Amino acid sequence: MRRVDKEITDQNLMEEILKKAQVCRLAVSYRDMPYIIPMNFGYADRVLYFHSAQEGLKLLILRENPQASFEVEIDTQLVPSEQGCNWTMRYQSVVGFGEVEFINGLAEKREGMKHILQQYSDNITFPNDAALEEVTLFKLKINTMTGKKSGY
Repeated sequence: MRRVDKEITDQNLMEEILKKAQVCRLAVSYRDMPYIIPMNFGYADRVLYFHSAQEGLKLLILRENPQASFEVEIDTQLVPSEQGCNWTMRYQSVVGFGEVEFINGLAEKREGMKHILQQYSDNITFPNDAALEEVTLFKLKINTMTGKKSGY
């Protein structure tokens, strides 16, 4: 990282950022075409969990190339200045790389969905098995991640 003063090296702080974030941007590549998707997600133990419809471009891409990267950020705030070129942002972020695996069994789907729901609330009604069968769940096992902060 070029700006070492902004680097987050504390794994616990990166975990806190992942647990607090509301949106995860999933980046994939399809035949040399980049594609990025903002998604709801869940996080636990260096694994990101996602749910999706049963078909679509991101699933087509991930089945062909399961390598992916991600980005989340929290506490964003615009910091204006008198000169336009000196405006900046406050933020804390995590970027990482990993490989996607599709989740097929109902027990595994329940576990993945639990992490997704807990990302947003402890008070969400859990879907029944029939509803779980209608969605695609996949997980990204994080191989590497780095954190960055500005203004904190």
